[in-house]
Amino acid sequence: MATAAVEERQLVKSMSWWDGFVVAMANPAFLIAALGGSIAALGTTGAVVLWLISVLVGALQNNIYAELAAMFQDKPGGITMFAHEAWRRYASFVGPLATFGYWFAWSSVLAVTGLVVGTMVQVQWFDTATWSSTVAGFDFTLPIVIGMVAMTIVAVINIVGLRPAVWFTYATGAMLCLPLFALMFLPYITGDWQSSNMTWEIGSGGGLALALTWLYFMGWSSYGFEAVASLAPEFHDPANDTARALRASAAFSVLVYGLLPLGVGGTLGTEAIAGDETLIAFYNQAFDAIGGAGVSDVLVVCLVAGLLLSLNTAALDGSRALYGIAKDGMTVRQLGVLNQANVPGRAVLVALVLNLILISFFASAIEILAAGNLGYMLAHVFALSGFLLLRRDRPDWPRPIRLSGFWVALAGVLAAWNLILVITGGFIYADDYGYGLSKTLIGLLVLVVSLLLWAYRHKVQDRTSLRLREDTPLVPPS
Repeated sequence: MATAAVEERQLVKSMSWWDGFVVAMANPAFLIAALGGSIAALGTTGAVVLWLISVLVGALQNNIYAELAAMFQDKPGGITMFAHEAWRRYASFVGPLATFGYWFAWSSVLAVTGLVVGTMVQVQWFDTATWSSTVAGFDFTLPIVIGMVAMTIVAVINIVGLRPAVWFTYATGAMLCLPLFALMFLPYITGDWQSSNMTWEIGSGGGLALALTWLYFMGWSSYGFEAVASLAPEFHDPANDTARALRASAAFSVLVYGLLPLGVGGTLGTEAIAGDETLIAFYNQAFDAIGGAGVSDVLVVCLVAGLLLSLNTAALDGSRALYGIAKDGMTVRQLGVLNQANVPGRAVLVALVLNLILISFFASAIEILAAGNLGYMLAHVFALSGFLLLRRDRPDWPRPIRLSGFWVALAGVLAAWNLILVITGGFIYADDYGYGLSKTLIGLLVLVVSLLLWAYRHKVQDRTSLRLREDTPLVPPS
């Protein structure tokens, strides 16, 4: 008796660990979006210290995620899929909360970075084009339109296939290195860096409460190199390649997050950066100071290319996260589909539409960041605490990478630390030292939507009951 089988499309194992590292090189571009706001609030020295603390926390977390990525090599979606595996035995709703909040945060990077790109291009070459228009409550300016075009181009590249996206990453990553080098090292050579520009404003600005609020915001950027874990199923050797890419990206980011704020802050000073209403245009001023107008044009072009790299990374990570959510039954099944190029094209399109709305609705990049940050920081809380649960509940699960007991204790400390940042920075001090409790409430609304979509998937699409606890295997299915 003849039978026919339909072969399901799978993510293609076509990436090396170096490809993953280059994808993570976009992370310093996320720093560009928030650096101006942090210096204005904390002072140049205060920003350097807190950014360094935050990125070191992210590097420690990355090493923990290396073990989890090696355990679940076939799981697209990164750290939130690890959280789902750990928590579904106790609270199955944690999975959709963590994964959808994480997806929204990563996807909103498109709008944040698109707005930064548009602002830099306008300041450098079209400073007289200050027109604006409002349609049905949505704003349109030249920076917004440029950002929309940039997002659309990157989305199309990602829909075409993984390799075009990776090669685009190589090209833009190489260009990003030039302005990073210029901002981190040239001010000391040209004599533009002045120690008098380094000021500490944390004590006078709010003390510990201010510091905790900004450490909460900084996690959105300085933890971001964990995105490599979302690509685990697409590495040639998922266990080893993912771990190498995670650790290499962490080392690179620690270097940049320490030196870039120091170079920019010492060149311009707190007053000049705080006086920039866009909190973006000061980069153009820094380039002018370091190399003059001609060099500035070249560096801005390269920096814009680096920002396009971060757009690409956001599209890669966010689409895999949404695809992984749908594959594991946590949102509508239509999103768990690969296109003919074996990439989650529908997930890319959903992210594009969402960000076209975000970029024209919010007034600044930092406000978009604030709205998405709640879900992102909670995802780390669930993933790190999930590491502890998996060590206890699945002792016999294969672990190609097994960390020592020190890292188990550290995971608990880091989970508690991130939860403290969520409570203080996201809620208690949001109005006083952040960008408003209203932005956190938008993040809460996203989490509520995630639960509604989870319920719809189970009750309507799968016609199954909602179970608060699920049985979990002690070893991988054969």
